[in-house]
Amino acid sequence: MANSEVTFIMIKPDGVQRGLIGDIICRFEKKGFFLKAMKMVQVERSFAEKHYSDLSTKSFFGSLVEYIVSGPVVAMVWQGKGVVATGRKIIGATNPAASEPGTIRGDYCIEVSRNIIHGSDAVESAQKEIALWFPDGIIDWRSANHSWIYEN
Repeated sequence: MANSEVTFIMIKPDGVQRGLIGDIICRFEKKGFFLKAMKMVQVERSFAEKHYSDLSTKSFFGSLVEYIVSGPVVAMVWQGKGVVATGRKIIGATNPAASEPGTIRGDYCIEVSRNIIHGSDAVESAQKEIALWFPDGIIDWRSANHSWIYEN
């Protein structure tokens, strides 16, 4: 897919527990992005620490790790033109109070510590997160809807 990129999205334990998986997937599909990989996992502490290693010096690191290991998460890879930047817009600001209505966090979140979803903030971090969460790679397929969404 020309000018295409991939991003990593994780529905956190509260999003799973609240039954929001389908709605979140639907938002990305309706936008025109393609799901390339998905799995539900119970995250081990050491894996959570590795995923959030860039935040290890922050005061909230311990509580963030505790939160992620508290229940299952859904890890996904999405593909499409501008998916990292657009995915972040779909998700909304990290602080739900600053998230616009219509975004995932704006519609479903109240506290930063329970913002239900993580999305890669750059192409480079997406590549790193995808390699960590999907070490066997992602499915290489092209949707029959591709030509209805993209000109080329």
